[in-house]
Amino acid sequence: MFDVVLHTPEIAPNTGNLMRLTVNAGCRLHLIEPLGFSLDEARLRRAGLDYRDYAEVEVHGSFDGFLVTVRPRRIFAFTPKAARRYTDVAYEEGDALLFGRESAGLPAAVLGHGAITDRVRIPVVARGRSLNLANAAAIAVYEAWRQHDFSGAEEPS
Repeated sequence: MFDVVLHTPEIAPNTGNLMRLTVNAGCRLHLIEPLGFSLDEARLRRAGLDYRDYAEVEVHGSFDGFLVTVRPRRIFAFTPKAARRYTDVAYEEGDALLFGRESAGLPAAVLGHGAITDRVRIPVVARGRSLNLANAAAIAVYEAWRQHDFSGAEEPS
Protein backbone atom coordinates (compact mmCIF):
# COMPACT_ATOMS: atom_id res chain seq x y z
CA MET A 1 0.00 0.00 0.00
CA PHE A 2 2.29 2.79 1.27
CA ASP A 3 6.00 3.02 1.99
CA VAL A 4 7.06 4.63 5.25
CA VAL A 5 10.61 5.94 4.91
CA LEU A 6 12.84 7.03 7.80
CA HIS A 7 15.87 9.06 6.76
CA THR A 8 18.72 8.37 9.21
CA PRO A 9 16.59 7.55 12.27
CA GLU A 10 18.34 7.86 15.62
CA ILE A 11 16.09 6.32 18.26
CA ALA A 12 15.52 2.55 18.26
CA PRO A 13 12.15 2.54 20.08
CA ASN A 14 10.64 4.87 17.45
CA THR A 15 11.66 2.46 14.72
CA GLY A 16 10.36 -0.48 16.76
CA ASN A 17 7.02 1.29 17.17
CA LEU A 18 6.93 1.94 13.44
CA MET A 19 7.57 -1.72 12.69
CA ARG A 20 4.44 -2.47 14.68
CA LEU A 21 2.50 0.30 12.92
CA THR A 22 3.50 -0.76 9.42
CA VAL A 23 2.52 -4.38 10.05
CA ASN A 24 -0.89 -3.33 11.35
CA ALA A 25 -1.51 -0.86 8.51
CA GLY A 26 -0.18 -3.04 5.69
CA CYS A 27 2.78 -0.79 4.85
CA ARG A 28 6.46 -1.34 4.17
CA LEU A 29 9.17 0.33 6.27
CA HIS A 30 12.37 1.66 4.72
CA LEU A 31 15.36 2.84 6.75
CA ILE A 32 18.01 5.02 5.15
CA GLU A 33 21.47 4.78 6.69
CA PRO A 34 23.26 5.69 8.76
CA LEU A 35 21.07 4.41 11.58
CA GLY A 36 21.64 5.60 15.13
CA PHE A 37 21.20 2.06 16.45
CA SER A 38 21.54 -1.60 15.52
CA LEU A 39 18.54 -3.50 14.22
CA ASP A 40 19.37 -6.13 16.83
CA GLU A 41 19.16 -3.63 19.68
CA ALA A 42 17.04 -4.74 22.66
CA ARG A 43 15.16 -1.40 22.82
CA LEU A 44 14.04 -1.84 19.21
CA ARG A 45 12.86 -5.40 19.89
CA ARG A 46 11.02 -4.33 23.04
CA ALA A 47 9.19 -1.47 21.29
CA GLY A 48 8.37 -3.61 18.27
CA LEU A 49 7.29 -6.64 20.33
CA ASP A 50 7.12 -9.65 18.01
CA TYR A 51 6.17 -7.47 15.03
CA ARG A 52 9.80 -7.35 13.84
CA ASP A 53 9.30 -10.88 12.53
CA TYR A 54 6.34 -9.77 10.42
CA ALA A 55 7.46 -6.31 9.34
CA GLU A 56 8.65 -5.66 5.80
CA VAL A 57 11.80 -3.67 6.58
CA GLU A 58 14.42 -2.72 4.04
CA VAL A 59 17.62 -0.83 4.81
CA HIS A 60 19.12 1.44 2.15
CA GLY A 61 22.62 2.90 2.11
CA SER A 62 21.44 6.30 0.87
CA PHE A 63 18.40 8.25 -0.28
CA ASP A 64 19.46 7.72 -3.90
CA GLY A 65 19.82 4.00 -3.21
CA PHE A 66 16.26 3.96 -1.88
CA LEU A 67 15.05 5.70 -5.07
CA VAL A 68 16.79 3.18 -7.34
CA THR A 69 15.61 0.13 -5.39
CA VAL A 70 12.03 1.12 -4.57
CA ARG A 71 11.17 3.53 -7.40
CA PRO A 72 8.26 5.14 -5.52
CA ARG A 73 5.56 6.77 -7.63
CA ARG A 74 5.41 9.85 -5.40
CA ILE A 75 7.29 10.98 -2.31
CA PHE A 76 5.83 13.25 0.34
CA ALA A 77 8.45 14.77 2.63
CA PHE A 78 7.12 15.63 6.08
CA THR A 79 8.62 18.82 7.45
CA PRO A 80 7.38 21.62 9.71
CA LYS A 81 8.71 24.06 7.08
CA ALA A 82 6.07 23.09 4.50
CA ALA A 83 3.11 25.30 3.64
CA ARG A 84 0.82 22.42 2.60
CA ARG A 85 -0.91 20.30 5.24
CA TYR A 86 -0.68 16.52 5.08
CA THR A 87 -4.50 16.35 4.90
CA ASP A 88 -4.50 18.33 1.63
CA VAL A 89 -2.95 15.41 -0.25
CA ALA A 90 -4.92 12.71 -2.08
CA TYR A 91 -2.66 9.74 -1.30
CA GLU A 92 -2.29 6.92 -3.80
CA GLU A 93 -1.11 3.37 -3.39
CA GLY A 94 2.64 3.24 -3.86
CA ASP A 95 3.24 6.68 -2.33
CA ALA A 96 6.21 7.06 0.00
CA LEU A 97 5.84 9.02 3.24
CA LEU A 98 9.30 10.35 4.12
CA PHE A 99 10.37 11.43 7.61
CA GLY A 100 13.67 12.81 8.88
CA ARG A 101 15.76 12.05 11.92
CA GLU A 102 14.41 12.83 15.34
CA SER A 103 16.90 15.58 16.19
CA ALA A 104 17.03 17.52 12.92
CA GLY A 105 14.35 16.39 10.47
CA LEU A 106 15.17 16.00 6.80
CA PRO A 107 18.37 17.58 5.46
CA ALA A 108 18.07 20.39 2.91
CA ALA A 109 19.57 18.21 0.17
CA VAL A 110 16.75 15.67 0.58
CA LEU A 111 14.01 18.30 0.92
CA GLY A 112 15.25 19.92 -2.30
CA HIS A 113 15.79 16.65 -4.20
CA GLY A 114 14.01 16.46 -7.55
CA ALA A 115 12.35 13.17 -6.59
CA ILE A 116 10.31 14.84 -3.85
CA THR A 117 6.74 15.29 -5.06
CA ASP A 118 5.73 17.70 -2.33
CA ARG A 119 6.59 18.86 1.17
CA VAL A 120 3.81 18.58 3.76
CA ARG A 121 3.41 19.36 7.44
CA ILE A 122 1.40 18.18 10.40
CA PRO A 123 0.08 21.26 12.21
CA VAL A 124 1.03 21.92 15.83
CA VAL A 125 0.07 24.83 18.09
CA ALA A 126 2.26 27.94 18.15
CA ARG A 127 4.16 26.94 21.28
CA GLY A 128 4.68 23.36 20.01
CA ARG A 129 8.00 22.36 18.51
CA SER A 130 7.68 18.90 17.05
CA LEU A 131 5.94 15.56 17.33
CA ASN A 132 7.53 12.25 18.18
CA LEU A 133 8.66 10.55 14.96
CA ALA A 134 6.55 7.43 15.46
CA ASN A 135 3.49 9.54 16.30
CA ALA A 136 3.95 11.74 13.23
CA ALA A 137 4.29 8.73 10.96
CA ALA A 138 1.20 7.13 12.52
CA ILE A 139 -0.83 10.28 11.85
CA ALA A 140 0.28 10.28 8.21
CA VAL A 141 -0.21 6.56 7.62
CA TYR A 142 -3.69 6.53 9.08
CA GLU A 143 -4.75 9.58 7.02
CA ALA A 144 -3.48 7.94 3.83
CA TRP A 145 -5.14 4.64 4.74
CA ARG A 146 -8.39 6.39 5.76
CA GLN A 147 -8.56 7.92 2.29
CA HIS A 148 -8.60 4.35 0.96
CA ASP A 149 -11.42 3.34 3.34
CA PHE A 150 -8.96 1.28 5.41
CA SER A 151 -8.63 -1.20 2.54
CA GLY A 152 -7.54 -4.62 3.80
CA ALA A 153 -8.45 -3.96 7.42
CA GLU A 154 -9.94 -6.79 9.39
CA GLU A 155 -13.61 -6.23 10.09
CA PRO A 156 -15.10 -7.09 13.48
CA SER A 157 -17.02 -10.34 13.58
